[in-house]
Amino acid sequence: QLQFVESGGGLVQPGGSLRLSCAASGFTLDDYAIGWFRQAPGMEREGVSCIVKNGGATNYADSVKGRFTISRDNAKNTVYLQMSSLKPEDAAVYYCAAVIQVFQNMCFMSPLTKNWGQGVQVTVSS
Repeated sequence: QLQFVESGGGLVQPGGSLRLSCAASGFTLDDYAIGWFRQAPGMEREGVSCIVKNGGATNYADSVKGRFTISRDNAKNTVYLQMSSLKPEDAAVYYCAAVIQVFQNMCFMSPLTKNWGQGVQVTVSS
């Protein structure tokens, strides 16, 4: 069973930055494309970004393009989400999950399972 541990959240002022980490528990992360998702109170969970297995291609939601950067360090079994120029509307609980990869260079923000971790809270407020 794929299990993930998210970390790095917190409170940040608008315009600030945070880096989230996603660690694999009990399996090798580089066997999977990985995506970040978020869910704000009263809203549906939405895809934020994904990265293919070897890190060679990424995908972003329009709302975060140019502000967020996803990366991975397979040697450390960890995927990161660097968030910059944060806005109040970025506030949510952030989750990572294995996602669909097609061919070598395309991932989709569609989770392979519904087995979500605890997530990490990101609050953007002055």
